[in-house]
Amino acid sequence: MGSLLTVLLCLVAAYTIIVPSVNDAHTKRSVERAETVIAPKVFILSMFGSERDIWADIPEFDLYAQNVTVPGFSPLFPDAHCTKDGSICELVTGEAEINAAATMMSLLHSPMFDLRQTYFLIAGVAGASPKLATTGSVTFARFAVQVTLQYEIDGREIPSNLPTGYFPQGVKPPDLFVFPPVLYGTEVFEVNDNLRQLAYEFAKTATLNDTVAAQTYRANYGNVSEFAPGASPPSVVLCDTATSDTFWSGTLLAEAFENTTTLFTNGTGVYCSAQQEDNATLEVLVRGAISGLVDFSRVIIMRTVSNFDRPFSGQTAVESRFANHGGFASALLNIHLAGVKVIQGILNEWESVFEDGVRPDNYIGDVFGSLGGQPSFGPGSIFNDQQALTARSLRKRGVNIGQ
Repeated sequence: MGSLLTVLLCLVAAYTIIVPSVNDAHTKRSVERAETVIAPKVFILSMFGSERDIWADIPEFDLYAQNVTVPGFSPLFPDAHCTKDGSICELVTGEAEINAAATMMSLLHSPMFDLRQTYFLIAGVAGASPKLATTGSVTFARFAVQVTLQYEIDGREIPSNLPTGYFPQGVKPPDLFVFPPVLYGTEVFEVNDNLRQLAYEFAKTATLNDTVAAQTYRANYGNVSEFAPGASPPSVVLCDTATSDTFWSGTLLAEAFENTTTLFTNGTGVYCSAQQEDNATLEVLVRGAISGLVDFSRVIIMRTVSNFDRPFSGQTAVESRFANHGGFASALLNIHLAGVKVIQGILNEWESVFEDGVRPDNYIGDVFGSLGGQPSFGPGSIFNDQQALTARSLRKRGVNIGQ
């Protein structure tokens, strides 16, 4: 018994000696990071590996001069990649909304970066409506709409008097097509349209990639007049984006989410692209802006088109979902070809235009009005036109928000 007690006492003494040294080392590393903070002018946000890889070995800049491991990033994509001077960085969020939110929150709270003047370029592929875009096209969105944040009825059980199985949360038949009376705050985001227009003009100077496979497939859309854009060569388009974790396909769903986009943006938004991450990314950036970590007026949503969201005449929705639309390769290449024009435009005009920010003339932020001002959609600000307060501001006002 005495020997066991002696051993335990020795272990406790050793732990007492070792633990402070480990904590001291951790503190030292944190201090070292704080002394070498990277302040990117542009941060590229990719969603999966192929979108990241398109930036490797490009002639314009070396995005892999620095590889920075960031705690909290996806275990599949643990590093941010930056140029030597740190002016351009890139990360991979991982696919779908949960991964995007987790990675972005880890970025914003990392001591390795100062993001207060950073422009965020969401740069990924998406599906799109042939009414507005074609495979290989580059789209820039003003609105991002979380289209599946609604009530849903399985298509096999939709009553004959309802045109869709989706309708806003909080509504009851027969008044189905009203703005959601129940809001989570992530339903709609609006970004800086003046910045979007500048990005659009930069991107239009790019020569976009196209393939024979894409041309052959898109020709199937040429016999329907409203699908003329889908049958045309790729171009740069101003239109809005829909977020859903589900890969959906088919005319009925496409039309339902067109209507959702129109409804949720009070008739201003024009749906054309569909992807899995943007509303999650934007929610984190709004929260970061409230905390003073980022500037939400510096967000660009760029999505290139890899496939169509609905079939051509004579094709079924299932056939469309699993067909080779021929656009994936061009969509990836055009992320770089168009995106690099945007990045170069920002860097080349940094001091004259972008350093101090591009002033928005439209509302920017979420449906709650969390960044101040009145949303151009929905029931109006819940914060009386003021920015939502941080915990520190609330405490200064004597508001008890817990420990």
